[in-house]
This record gives sequence, C-alpha cells and structure tokens, in this order.
Amino acid sequence: MKFQQFLITILAFVLSFTSCTDVLNMAPDGNMQMDEVLSDPDKVEALLNRCYNNIPQKGYSYWFFESLVVAASDDGYTSDEAQGVPTTGLYTDNNSASYHHLRDAHDGHGGNNTGYWTRSWEQIRLCSQFIELIDGAAVNKETDRGRFKAEARVLRAFFYMELVKWFGKVPVLESTIPFDSDFSTMTRASVYDVAKFVAADCDAALAEPNLPWRIDNPNDAMRVTKALALALKTKAMLFAASPLHNEGENHWEEAYTTAKDAVTRLKTNGYELFTKTTQPAVYGNGPGAAFRQLVTQNADYSATPRDKETIFQVRSGSVFVWHIGYIGSNMPNTYKSGTSPTQELVDAFETVDGKPVLDLAKPYKDEKHLQPNYNSVNTLYDPNNPYANRDPRLYETVLMNGSVMQFDSKPVKIETFVGGAHQVSFDVTNRSASRTGYYHNKMVTPGASGNNQINNSNWKYYRLGETMLDFAEAAAEAGHLEEARAAANEVRARSGMPNLPAGLSQQELVLRIRNERRVELAWEEQRYFDLRRWQKPDGDLSETCKWFTAMVITKNGDGSFTYKRQNISNNPRGGWQNRDLLLPLPLNEAATLESVTGQKWQNPGW
Repeated sequence: MKFQQFLITILAFVLSFTSCTDVLNMAPDGNMQMDEVLSDPDKVEALLNRCYNNIPQKGYSYWFFESLVVAASDDGYTSDEAQGVPTTGLYTDNNSASYHHLRDAHDGHGGNNTGYWTRSWEQIRLCSQFIELIDGAAVNKETDRGRFKAEARVLRAFFYMELVKWFGKVPVLESTIPFDSDFSTMTRASVYDVAKFVAADCDAALAEPNLPWRIDNPNDAMRVTKALALALKTKAMLFAASPLHNEGENHWEEAYTTAKDAVTRLKTNGYELFTKTTQPAVYGNGPGAAFRQLVTQNADYSATPRDKETIFQVRSGSVFVWHIGYIGSNMPNTYKSGTSPTQELVDAFETVDGKPVLDLAKPYKDEKHLQPNYNSVNTLYDPNNPYANRDPRLYETVLMNGSVMQFDSKPVKIETFVGGAHQVSFDVTNRSASRTGYYHNKMVTPGASGNNQINNSNWKYYRLGETMLDFAEAAAEAGHLEEARAAANEVRARSGMPNLPAGLSQQELVLRIRNERRVELAWEEQRYFDLRRWQKPDGDLSETCKWFTAMVITKNGDGSFTYKRQNISNNPRGGWQNRDLLLPLPLNEAATLESVTGQKWQNPGW
C-alpha cells in the first residue's frame, strides 16, 4: 500500500492508468470513460488541449506581480524584498528542499509559475498518453491525426526542457508506465540524453507535413509549430553542451550543427528579425525602436504577420506593468517599482562604437563590484557622463537619470539623483523607489500610464534573435568563429550596433557573445539560466550574484553630477552558492525515489 501511495503521489504524472478497475480507465478529468473520449473527435481535441495546460505565463504574472526570475538574476534587484513575497525568501537565502521560493511560491495570479516539477511531469504524462492513443482515436479529418500527434510531441519536449532548466538531470520516459512496473531501476538521465530525446520528439514533429511553421489564426494562439520544435532542439543541445551539464564531454559541435540547421530552416520558412518599427509615433525612429516594439507588443497571427521573429508566445498573462514594474517613485496611479536594473546590467551595455565598457574577463577589481575594471581600449566611455554614447538598447531597457519618458500624456524627466523626484532608496520598506538608481522600461510600451493603460505583452518564450544567439554561442564554442560573429552581428545590427571586431580569439569571442546575450535578452528570463549553465558543477555564482551595486548620484551646484557606486545591502544577497545552480527536487519525492532505487536523486547541496 505504501509503494502504491508513492506511485500515486510521486510518479502518477508519468504513469498510465492501466488497471482492471473502471476508475483507472477514466479520462484525465475523471468524469467519463476513455473509450467515450476516443470515439468523439471533439473530445479527442479537448484531450489534446489538456496537453497545453500548465505552460508558465512568466513575465509579471508571478505572485504579487513580480518579475521573479529576473529579480533572482544579476540583472535586477527588487524593491519588494521586505514585503514577505518570494523574493524575501530568495534574498535572505531562506530556501530548502522542502520549500524553495522559486519552486513553491504561491501562484495567486494563476500564471502556472510554480510547482515546476509536479506540473511538468503531469503534462509529460498527458502528452505521452495522447501520443499512445491518437492512432486509434476518432478525428474530424485524417490530417488532424498527424498534426495532433506532432503537437503532443513538441509539448512533451517543451516540458522536458522546463525540467532540465530548473533541475538538470531527469528520467527519460518514452511512454506511460504501468503501476506494476519495476521502478527500482529508474535513473536520472544525463542532460545530453534528455536533449537527444527532446530532439527525437522534435524531429518526429518536423517530419509531420500537417504541422504548420507558423500560426496564422488568432483562434489557434499558442498552438505549437515546427518553428518551436527547432528552437527547442537548439536549446536542448545548448544546455547539454554547457559546462554545468556536459559531464566532461564536448558536445559543442553537435550543438553547433543543431543550431545552424535550426536558424537556416527558420529563415527559409519565413522567420526573420523584426528590424523596422511599424509605429514610429509610439516608438520613435531611433535605432532601438524596432527592438522595443518587438518585446512590448503581442505577436500577430496572420499569413503575413508584422512580427516574423516571435516563435512561441503564450496566450494570456499580461498585466498592468506600468503600475507595478516601471517607475513607481512619485508617479501618479502607480503602486510600486518592482524589480529595477542593477548597475551590473547597465555596465554590460557597450558604447556605440562597439567596445565593452568593462574588461569582460574580469569586470570588477573587487568582490563587491565597487571598483570597475574598465576596458583600456574604450576611449568613448566617460565615468563622469556614463549614460552618453551607449548601445541604443540601454535606453530601451533602462530608465536612468536624465531619461525623458511620456507619462500621463506629458514628458517627465527622470531624476534619480539625491533629492530628485525618483531618487534611489535603500530603505527596504520603500517599495516605490528603486534600490539601484535605475528603473525598468523594456517591457513597457512608451506612453503607458494611468491615463493610457497598456499591459505588457504576453510572454514570448522563443524568438529568432534568441535562437540566433544560441547558434552564435555554440558556433564560437565549437571553433566556428566567423559564423559565430556573423550571427551575433546580425542581431546587433537591428539596434544599430557595429560588428564585433574580426580577429578576436575564441575565448574573447565567447565572452562577447555571452555579453551580447545579456544585453539583447535582458528581462527575458535568459540570464538566470545562462549564469548557471556556464558554471562547472563545482562552481558557484559568487562573482555575479553575491554583491550588487547601485548608482548614487549627487547634483552639484553648477548642474553637473557626481556618480558613486554603492552596495545595495551590507549583506550578500542569497542565491549565489553552489547549491543554487539547480533547484532542489521536492524533498519527499527525492527521499522516496532514493529509497526505491537506492540511488542519489537530490541535487547537490540540498
């Protein structure tokens, strides 16, 4: 009885309900027999729809409207750290295997943003079950059968990748498993083996002629496509090749060939970077205008879409970001500023001549980031005028002292200097002011405010620019330096940035591409995972995620400004230790699996 309890509570999400009892032959909703479902084409499609459940909505749909994963990376620091929300536990390092604030936080806004272990396994079981049943099910037309099966395969691959990102190695289960199976031999597969399984599912979907490359009907929003299959294959191999997961094996050449094939096929089938704004009245005509429009507007579903870059977007989850994640300080109808960009993120943006501000190999001379290690060949950057002549994406991502924004239909000049309207505050109870001296604006449509209430876009999981940077990284790591440069340069050109210089060494190019990822993909929940997969299994995040700095600005009598870096807190922020490279498996589940298999299942340090 105890073992059956284990099966039901721990692995029910990957088990087939195969039993002689009627209840176990029921459909997932528990209200009808499976035969009844499979004989009705509409119910078969509803069964497929269940496979789409539990896709996290991300963005600002985490509990209490926080951009939680960004706040847990070195790109952001929240002003909600003392409010008893998930970041409170993260920043004070109050996490354990029994309760982790990223894994187990309250999902009060219905965003499916927690319970990743349980939710993902539930969806994997539903997908596997559907794949096994669809060949004998009734469908409205025969072309549906192949498409539905392909969709279930892509969704299974999607949820496997969610598990890998958070937990690393997981079992590979190619089919549903009967209750009476021998679970004593179950093991956690290497990330490479998981990636190969993901690739096999995606390849099967790509071979299905009835799975489309793009969704062109709004009624089908969030349905998966061949484009998503390629993006998933690329991401899976990128993770498998990365130091945290490669187990000493070199998989970069395979990651490179996978990513190159993906980018080539995506472009052949109509995907391209969004390079010119279609709303200059909103976004202006500057070099960063298209970039900002891309990330703030929902992708459109059309045979000839405006946005040909977005690969996969959820269909809901947008919120009033101008109210809770923009500039809450002394602005009407705002509640809080939420997570603000760190000085470390601002430092990552190059000058317009394409030179990094800091030495990327060692950005800071000290542990606490108070002494920047400036790039000796950069002559354009001026520490006494630090926001001039920077990558245009900086101005589309960050509000800083002197920025001008439209709020309530009038221009507002940002004053983050001491005594200014939007000054930095280190009072942990002050949730309206920035902790960093900066405010976020990347996901906010210009002009959004109380009298122009525009939500952020629905979350975009994959876009061509991201997959091209996956390709650039894999190519650089595999030694294909010119191809790596070309892919990164294409992304940079969209925002008016010059090419990466020729003649960089392999290690120099890898560092430049890693920094390019940080700049291009800021606030898109990539940095949290990038920092972790770039570490070796015995590494930690002490160089990036232990100490954080703000810019404290003093306005002088002559109108000039003095800039001083200051640590946000006198204490290290939680989340930088070796154990923080991966989330813990739920405590009870890990213990039960270990007792059944005799193997170690829990992630290191938990």
